[in-house]
Amino acid sequence: MTSVPTPWRFSREGGFDQVRLDTAAELLSIGTLDQKLWVALSCPVKGIEFDARTLSFVDADADGHVRAPELIAALQWAGERLQDADVLVQKVPGVPLSCIRINDETGRRISAAAQKVLEGREAVDDMVTVEAASAAHLREVERATAQWEVAGAHAKLLGEATASAYATMLAVADKVDDWFVRGQLAAFDSRAEDAVNASAEALYALGMTALSTHSEGIAALPLARVEGGADLPLVSSVNPAWAERIVAFRDAVVQPLLGPRDYLSAADWSDVKQKLAPFAAWQSTRPEAGAMDEGVCELEKLARYVRDLESLANNFVSFRDFYARQGQATFQVGTLYLDGRSCDLCVAVNDAGKHASLAALARICLVYVECVRGSERMSVAAAFTAGDSDQLVLGRNGLFYDRKGRDWDATITKIVEHPISLRQAFWSPYKRLTRLVGDLLEKSAASKNAASEGRLSAVAVDVAGKTTGAATIKPAAASVAPFDVAKFAGIFAAIGLAIGAIGTMLASLVTGLYALLWWQLPLALGGLVLLVSAPAVMLAWFKLRRRSLGPILDANGWAINARARINIQFGTLLTQVARLPTQSRSTLIDSPAEKKRGIWIIALTTVIAMAAAAIWMSTLTT
Repeated sequence: MTSVPTPWRFSREGGFDQVRLDTAAELLSIGTLDQKLWVALSCPVKGIEFDARTLSFVDADADGHVRAPELIAALQWAGERLQDADVLVQKVPGVPLSCIRINDETGRRISAAAQKVLEGREAVDDMVTVEAASAAHLREVERATAQWEVAGAHAKLLGEATASAYATMLAVADKVDDWFVRGQLAAFDSRAEDAVNASAEALYALGMTALSTHSEGIAALPLARVEGGADLPLVSSVNPAWAERIVAFRDAVVQPLLGPRDYLSAADWSDVKQKLAPFAAWQSTRPEAGAMDEGVCELEKLARYVRDLESLANNFVSFRDFYARQGQATFQVGTLYLDGRSCDLCVAVNDAGKHASLAALARICLVYVECVRGSERMSVAAAFTAGDSDQLVLGRNGLFYDRKGRDWDATITKIVEHPISLRQAFWSPYKRLTRLVGDLLEKSAASKNAASEGRLSAVAVDVAGKTTGAATIKPAAASVAPFDVAKFAGIFAAIGLAIGAIGTMLASLVTGLYALLWWQLPLALGGLVLLVSAPAVMLAWFKLRRRSLGPILDANGWAINARARINIQFGTLLTQVARLPTQSRSTLIDSPAEKKRGIWIIALTTVIAMAAAAIWMSTLTT
């Protein structure tokens, strides 16, 4: 009998086709979906906002990553354990008892554990919540651990100090075994004594380096000088790298078990190991959380799968929560408020420098902030996809809210520059021109101020000399550099040419506008604005269309399998710019602000004067 292919449904989001996983049949069939159509093939279990306990069940090999085969296996296991698989997409808080399939031994174990959890409960439904299943599992862990502790009471020869003594012995056991084997070899053949001890060449090589008790070269030497049939010293003549541990071994193990002694024979060492052997055997029987009551453990696993697998699949196989804006995706760790904006695309990072080297390929303006809350710290990369970057500077502070609603102090530590919006691109030519003119005027004012101060200083020196009746004091050649006429003339000429060019441009502009009819002026001005801004806007538009989420997540350990685009429209949803609330009122009078009327009059007068001068100069040249 051939199975009927699943009629997959897709939606176009993020510039690519994403599969829709809305039904249980679609979830249970993802193993048949071509993995080239999956958005992600692997995700880390840390640094994402998802239940860590559920991820530990899905991550079967416990390597810190959930991969496609593990997600498929988890869904298949859940489907085999359920009578009605539709419960997987019903967003219930656990697993109903009536949905557990009992046609095999595993199902009967899970059902029995669920019935035990529900015993004595007043609620009329048969829902075993994740919290109830986890509590039952915790009780089973505590019960099994208590039984194990009772069974091991006879193995604790030193009482509560036995565990510490055993750990101290394990820290030196291999090295002690090595020393006694060397001694046996030397006793077997005296010619081996030189071979089993440190050679003169090895000691000479150590002497040529900076030494400490933590040096690996010293630690590799025997515990003490080896002689056939000798006892191991526990206090003096011990390898410096091991001396502290050997003394701790003597105090915590040898003396409590064998009595005071400064040397350890081979028979004593064998006796110590034999006395602690029951404790070692008991330790090896410590019950593991997953191997206690299998039914209880599997019940918790099933309850978590029913509650969480649908959400995990829709943040793995597809990015429904992210693109459909139905809630924050698993990789979104919170919201950053900074520079009058809120950024929803925030991901946790371990190393900002390492993350930025790959995330820069996303073509998104990324701001890395160090978040501090008391003694807690974390690094976050926030994507700015609306507004501009004029006020984004290192050291600026903001506020970060994590998914639990906790607030963190956030400080900018690194910025990856990329275009943010078309508005920023539109105004960028005018901002650059404004900065250029401002720099030219500032340099001109500074040079004239320096020349004025120089003349004033010369006059002051001359007056002082005449007042005292002495000759005019001239500055020493060694302390004051000579006035370079050619240099300052070049600077003045360059500034003059720049101002002249600006004046000529303004003159041409005013002359051209004066020749137009009144109704042609708006068209001309609009065309001029487009002529200046259109290249920057077009370039930014092409760059903004190529923004991608993939490199940001790849830098965090994900294996993104699709070109997860963030277009211009979607980007405006990820970063919200401050706006006044609807139906709010605002006065246009800013009373505390600096009065700018005079400044505007001066600026307008200056522009008119420059335009008139430029027109006059152009008439002279013609």
